Amino acid sequence: MMNRTATIERKTKETQIKLTVGLDGSGKNSIDTGIGFFDHMLQLFSCHSGIDLDVVCKGDTRVDGHHSVEDIGIVLGKAINKALGDKMGIARYAGKTIPMDESLATVNIDISGRPFLVFNAELSGKVGDFDLELVEEFFRAVATYGGITMHVNLHYGSNSHHKAECIFKAFARAMKEAVTVVGTELPSSKGLIE
Repeated sequence: MMNRTATIERKTKETQIKLTVGLDGSGKNSIDTGIGFFDHMLQLFSCHSGIDLDVVCKGDTRVDGHHSVEDIGIVLGKAINKALGDKMGIARYAGKTIPMDESLATVNIDISGRPFLVFNAELSGKVGDFDLELVEEFFRAVATYGGITMHVNLHYGSNSHHKAECIFKAFARAMKEAVTVVGTELPSSKGLIE
């Protein structure tokens, strides 16, 4: 049984975060970001990816949620990258299209060591205390600090909650497949994934 886990702690003047991932888990999670809707998104990410996730964040949410959401993305990206270790045998590529009632989203992932985000989703306004424009900031941070090429496409939708939720679920399912160990070789013709 593999033990691909990592814990990252990050402290700044804006946020204090401790985050643990277990890539070979069962989707157990304990999430406390101080932002209710974001907790919900991270809980369903954990559930649908099968990645165990513990997050505690004390952030300057009296300002807004930006620093907390972006910094959690940074820490999650770093933790996934660390837990993957040498990346031997991982599937590396994955893409999933997920419906959420009237909304439909696709997320494609390449754990390439080359961070890049393409984000095609019109999200604005708020759900609860969460600014929807922060969805893009979160995924940019995860991609950048996880060394992941990621394409997020929201095909359509009208309900803001559903649009965000189907993006996070598609990300979860794609990540579950991409980190799965399917062989023994490094999945790179270059012989290196940094």
